[in-house]
Amino acid sequence: MPIDYQGTQIPTCYATCSIGHKESHTLPLKFKAIADAGFDAVELSMPDILAYGKLLNGQEPDPKNYDTLVEIGKEIKTQAAEHKLKILMLQPFANFEGWPKGSNERKDAFDCAKGWMRIMQAVGTDTLQVGSSDAPSISSSFDDLAGDLAELADLCAEKGLRIAYENWCWATHAPSWKDVWRIVEKANRPNLGLCLDTFQSGGGEWADPTTKSGLVEGVSLDELEVRWKKSLSDLSKTVPPEKIYLLQISDAYKMEPPIEAKIDEEGLRPRGQWSHDYRPLPYDGGYLPVQDFLKAVLGTGFRGWLSIEVFDGKGPEKYSDMLEFSKKAMASLGKLLDQIVYLVNLQKRDTLAE
Repeated sequence: MPIDYQGTQIPTCYATCSIGHKESHTLPLKFKAIADAGFDAVELSMPDILAYGKLLNGQEPDPKNYDTLVEIGKEIKTQAAEHKLKILMLQPFANFEGWPKGSNERKDAFDCAKGWMRIMQAVGTDTLQVGSSDAPSISSSFDDLAGDLAELADLCAEKGLRIAYENWCWATHAPSWKDVWRIVEKANRPNLGLCLDTFQSGGGEWADPTTKSGLVEGVSLDELEVRWKKSLSDLSKTVPPEKIYLLQISDAYKMEPPIEAKIDEEGLRPRGQWSHDYRPLPYDGGYLPVQDFLKAVLGTGFRGWLSIEVFDGKGPEKYSDMLEFSKKAMASLGKLLDQIVYLVNLQKRDTLAE
């Protein structure tokens, strides 16, 4: 069910990885809860494909056994169709770009991409999410990063597919929306656009899970606000709306105590650790300027997909019924848009009064 924003119907999506915390919360039941709450589509996550494969076959498939994953994907396509859900995107494809030419890592990345493209065709989606790489030894050259994405975009184009490139705020060289936008511009492919995210930008430019304040430190609060507002203004002015394929929406908990400012035993940087377990729905305990970022994205003229992507480790304390949680997610989207309409109208009134 699209939601209204100033007379325009905006389509809604829900990431399958963002709901369910029990083994009984299977993918078909996720689809039912998401559809019954009124969402139009899902982002399909690879862990959910693997879990559904285990449900079907009694054991979890090898993530690189693409023949098996394609067959599982066909079953998932049927399930989604029964619930009248579009599969908007397959995610999360990680650590693809920047490997040295001729390296085994680069070959593996492209082989994996080709396998994921087969799965995309099986489930009936045309969009692949690629997150900006957090591998430590990749090239820092944006020309190299853009070249890899251009090559992948050309492979996708042959099959009618496209890439949504997302900044991950703990990435090695492209943690901000400006970074991924520069790379997309350099790659210059019609089927390569952006996946923007309220957490990745607010949690990267404005907030910091390793500080006591929860904010980026080393600058005054006034300067931090100036920088944040400039980033939002630049986004609204420079990114064409047709190059934004979707906006993912979540908030973040302020970390008390702060996360240690070091890489954990799994090799994950602090903001990556924060992302994995501490991202609630808007209006559910977080503190990021989610509304600011959504307003800036709408300021580009974007009226496309709004997608809930949360990773809330407190989920088991908050809900057992997935439908209840899905409805709460839909309500949070509606409240965000209502508040933005209110602010826009307030600005118009103040401008007329001057």
